[in-house]
Amino acid sequence: MKKVLVADDYGAIRELIRTILEDSGYLVFEASDGAEAVCSARKFLPDLIILDLDMPSLDGFGAVREIRLDQRFAVTPIIALSGKAIHDGGERARTAGFTCFMAKPAALEALPGEMARLLGATAAASGG
Repeated sequence: MKKVLVADDYGAIRELIRTILEDSGYLVFEASDGAEAVCSARKFLPDLIILDLDMPSLDGFGAVREIRLDQRFAVTPIIALSGKAIHDGGERARTAGFTCFMAKPAALEALPGEMARLLGATAAASGG
């Protein structure tokens, strides 16, 4: 079973994402801010990470920088998720170390398919 870490400061959003992902067969871990996400990533070694960009303590950009410093996460797909419009189409998120950007709430329905695509690409890249 693939492990996913979901970090968002809104409990209702985490619960919604957790429900969607568990229904799709993923084991889900949650974090309520960026600092907690970094600690949880190191502890649970998820196969994929979803980070809200706007969180207290450490935002998604700071969290992805910290997570990417750990070589265990060099190829781990990390999705930037935000309810705020990004005018550059997510280029800033990709430059910061995210694999892709998805806008919520519209992206939530597409999340399992995008995750399957990313996890499949990661397995192919690692020879798994």
